[in-house]
Amino acid sequence: MQAIASTPAVISPADDFSRHQAAVKSLRKEPIQNRRARLEKLRAWIHDHRRDIQEAMYADFRKNPTEVDAIEIYHVLAELKHALDNLEEWTLPTKIDAPLTLLGTRSFIQYEPRGVCLILSPWNYPFSLCVGPLVSSLAAGNAVIIKPSELTPHVSVLIHKMVEEIFEGAVVSVWEGGPEVSQALLQLPFDHIFFTGSPAIGKLVMKAAAENLASVTLELGGKSPAIVTASAHVKDAAKRVAFTKFLNNGQTCLAPDYVLVDKTKAADFTRALMEQTQLLFTEKGEPFENSAHYCRIVNQKHFERLHALVENALQQGAKIEFGGKMDAASRFIHPLILTGVPLQARVMEEEIFGPVLPVLAYDTIDEALAIVNGKQKPLALYVFVNDKITETRVLEETSSGGACVNDCGVHFMHPDLPFGGVNNSGIGKSHGYAGFLAFSNEKAVLKQRRGFTTANVFYPPYTAGVRKLMDWFLKLF
Repeated sequence: MQAIASTPAVISPADDFSRHQAAVKSLRKEPIQNRRARLEKLRAWIHDHRRDIQEAMYADFRKNPTEVDAIEIYHVLAELKHALDNLEEWTLPTKIDAPLTLLGTRSFIQYEPRGVCLILSPWNYPFSLCVGPLVSSLAAGNAVIIKPSELTPHVSVLIHKMVEEIFEGAVVSVWEGGPEVSQALLQLPFDHIFFTGSPAIGKLVMKAAAENLASVTLELGGKSPAIVTASAHVKDAAKRVAFTKFLNNGQTCLAPDYVLVDKTKAADFTRALMEQTQLLFTEKGEPFENSAHYCRIVNQKHFERLHALVENALQQGAKIEFGGKMDAASRFIHPLILTGVPLQARVMEEEIFGPVLPVLAYDTIDEALAIVNGKQKPLALYVFVNDKITETRVLEETSSGGACVNDCGVHFMHPDLPFGGVNNSGIGKSHGYAGFLAFSNEKAVLKQRRGFTTANVFYPPYTAGVRKLMDWFLKLF
């Protein structure tokens, strides 16, 4: 294990953690201006190193620089701007009115830093899903240890460089390495752990956090459905599904994992989906493998996993409507659309996390809802509809971390919408104020006046007069 932090004296995760614990005492006393200064420095560094971020993302993913700007860099800069614009308001105590029983008291919620926080970031969006939570944690006044994914080494090195150049002392440090580093960090008594990844690993993180009773934010995944109803605008639906699904080669937790389309629109939608995928990710009909707008699977293990999912579906009678070409050497998978997929196929039971999209026709909206509700609660649900009754039914009769009507994934971009899953797709919320709260302890404070107070009515001895007063009092509720 190699420590990558602001001081060469750090030789173990435990030593690093102790440094941060010591720093927390002074961080709690800092003026808000110090938090603002760190966020400003982070924003300036990102602007100054935009090209470096693009190059690191290309080295790890073969990702288009403009896509890096739009998806990775924009998200973090938007989070930074929102935090800087609202930091003073977020950190002010929130006044709370007193009930009848506490007349004369003053109450408020004070937002204090949790302490030392751990961010375990993923490989699929290795910059934004690392630095985004960092923004929230710094806004809340914490010390932070970051463990970036070892599957995107170029971005991990860049995050290390960023931390060394921006942060002094024991405010932020980075540990690189494999699962053994994560395991060592998870043994430490962090005050909060923010993890983005799969439900399987999320359970291990939560189990480790429970040993120290640390709070957690778990941003997980699952099979997010897109429902294309009979009233949907087919071309719009196809374009928005295609963009969100095949962006980042399908390696997006918010990507539609399967599409349920009304049987009257199934043929038109599938045809439009193929057309829009071609238009979005290639120029002038060039092969996808030559396109500068279409990236690659992160490593060989995930390539082989996706290949096995497709083979399993085909063995059970699924049909490839679009795509099918794969190249192991370059980890290339052509956008692949499947029809006729049985519900028991692995692509309908496991999160795909790649450029493979099952499209299933349904007879009634009840059938579509039954399929969705027969699975774990997803991170997101998308419904394309121009019928208020059906829209209401879908939103009220399903449960998901978030939802979009007539689009996919864009709720992630709204700074004031809390982002996260529910149950198997996640615990806790992030982004904007929700992210600030995730990294804060909402401390309840009540100030009582001297002398007699209304609370005295609850003190013994319980005389006949007190009992009579209590009889009257309870009738008020």
